[in-house]
Order: sequence, then C-alpha cells, then structure tokens
Amino acid sequence: MHSPQPVDAGSRAIVLRSGLRHFCAGADVSLFGARAEQGGRRQSEIKGVDFLRLMELLPIPIVASMHGVCLGGGFELALASDYIITASSAKIGSVESALGLHPLLAGIQRQTQRAGVMRAKEMSMLGRRYDPATLERWGLINLVVADDLLEQATFSIAEELAHGPTVAHAATKELVNIAVNQGVSVADEAMAEIQKPIWASEDLQIGLASFRANGPGLAKFVGR
Repeated sequence: MHSPQPVDAGSRAIVLRSGLRHFCAGADVSLFGARAEQGGRRQSEIKGVDFLRLMELLPIPIVASMHGVCLGGGFELALASDYIITASSAKIGSVESALGLHPLLAGIQRQTQRAGVMRAKEMSMLGRRYDPATLERWGLINLVVADDLLEQATFSIAEELAHGPTVAHAATKELVNIAVNQGVSVADEAMAEIQKPIWASEDLQIGLASFRANGPGLAKFVGR
C-alpha cells in the first residue's frame, strides 16, 4: 500500500497539539451507552482506527505535543504520530478498563509493538496513569521536556523534520508501516520500489551537491 498524497503539497510537517488545558481526555463517554445497546456497532460510518492508519501513512511527519492529561483515545491518537514530545508533568494512560472497556482504537496493538506484550497488557488491564519519563523508558515517547520548554522544543523538532528531505521521510514512514504490519522480509522486498521517488527527487540532487560543496548537514531541502 502506497502512502496517500498530502492535501496541500506544500505541507512538510504537522504539529498535533491542544491549546486547552489538556492534550485530550479521550472520547465522549456519553456515546458508549448507545453503542452498547447496538452491540458495539457504530452509528457513524467513520472508523477512528482508519483515520489513525491514514495518519501513519500520511507522507509527511506528524509530531504530537502532549501536556496535561492524555488518556484513552487521546493517547491512541498520539501513538499514530511519528514523534511524541511530552511535558514532564503530563499524565498519560489507557484508562478504559475503569468503564469496563479496553482501548478501542488499536492502542493495544501499538503498545505491544513498541513496549512489548507485558507492558501493553499492564497498561490496558490496570488502567493507570503514567508519568512521561516511564513511558519514554518503555519506548512509547520520544522526548520529555520541562513544561515551560514544551512549545519551543515541539516546534524545534517539527521545523527540523519540515526542513528535511520530505520524499525520503515519506518512504521511511511507508517502510516502517510495512515492517511492523507485514514483517521485515516484506519490507525488504518492497524497499526498492518505495525508494524510487527518492532517486528522482530534487532533494537528493540538492543533498549531493551540498555535500560535495560544503560537507554534510548544510543542505537546504525543498521537499520535492
């Protein structure tokens, strides 16, 4: 499966953040009663897990910037991002067990991929809130920073990603997605085809020319 094209071809990174007190406290619990009456069927044709998969396949990097409370579906939303940065005071968890549920948007699967079987079961079954440092240790968060540095650090990472070789980043996301869902051998077989746009990209020519003229790390990529 090839990545979908971004709506705005000029977009080179996305920051997912909240201007409110909390990143996301999860779903509207009042909706679950009606769904239970329907045996778990959704009233809407829109499936949340399909949206998260689109995030994982979107050919530009997504940075999740978490503060305050990040629970339930909010945590699952962050797990679909490419880079997670968190304020040190944040409280994060899969707390659905308190309602008699478990994570409904594929959080269990993604926790298993990144933190392992035992940690994924612990998080979903106990329903605890964790500090960011613990989840960073478990491989579920990239970076924890002081609360007052969150915005600055978030946009620093996002700008670094946005200024990078966008075509190569898209290929990286696609190969990671194949590797975790279909296995390394399938990703190996798909690699040459997925890399073709990189070899035809303007960014590769810019990178090679900059390396010859100035050494590594000084290329000014254009995202094409």
